Amino acid sequence: MKRFRLIPTIVVLLTGGLIALLIYGVANTGADDSLDGKVKAGQLPPAPGANVELERLDGKGSLSLAQLRGKIVVLNFWASWCEPCRAEAPVLINAQKQLGSRGTVLGASYKDFADESRAFERRYGINYPTVRDDELKLAPLFGTTKLPETFVIDAKGRIVAIGRGQLDQKFLDGAIKRAEQQG
Repeated sequence: MKRFRLIPTIVVLLTGGLIALLIYGVANTGADDSLDGKVKAGQLPPAPGANVELERLDGKGSLSLAQLRGKIVVLNFWASWCEPCRAEAPVLINAQKQLGSRGTVLGASYKDFADESRAFERRYGINYPTVRDDELKLAPLFGTTKLPETFVIDAKGRIVAIGRGQLDQKFLDGAIKRAEQQG
């Protein structure tokens, strides 16, 4: 008999727990304040880590996003071992040619060995600067956890487009156009 009294008590407790979880979930659902959410909502969030200086892969000093202010920047996190990074290299090379003096593609090698990154650049004919983010000083500020990831930043230092995953020419052309329109 005691077992039958215990079952309703367990059901009541489980139901109460589920209701509490539902209330918690509804109460904590707010606006998405991530970079992705802001860009999707039409906002132009400032690029984080503008003053983070990273060593250039070619050994010619360091570079930061702040130093590139006034130009459109296509910030691309990549690694030599990343197959989609290899596939999108021609798109980024083309973007650098398109941008000319108005901007630059900025590669950021993500937890990669410098020698392997340099070999990647030679193999694919990379025509834009790359910084080393092997200590992950910049990538986490952009929420980067997978590769490749690309952030198109206007001349005022605001993110206008985010590409998480392999880029295609259509996406990048549209993103650069939005950056140009922002002035």
